[in-house]
Amino acid sequence: MKASELRTKDVAALEAEVKSLLKAHFGLRMQKATQQLSNHTALGNTRRDIARVKTILAEKKKEAAK
Repeated sequence: MKASELRTKDVAALEAEVKSLLKAHFGLRMQKATQQLSNHTALGNTRRDIARVKTILAEKKKEAAK
């Protein structure tokens, strides 16, 4: 997921994206806990994606507040 793709989305779409990424991250954490996770890099990638979306969401909210 690229930041340029995220910047084209509106606030509601970004909030939905964060929610889905958090669900995916939870699922990966549960797979890791039960030792069913085969791709360990997916955990770090989803965590970075969540941070990226939250950063752009905060920028958009700050811009809208001006």
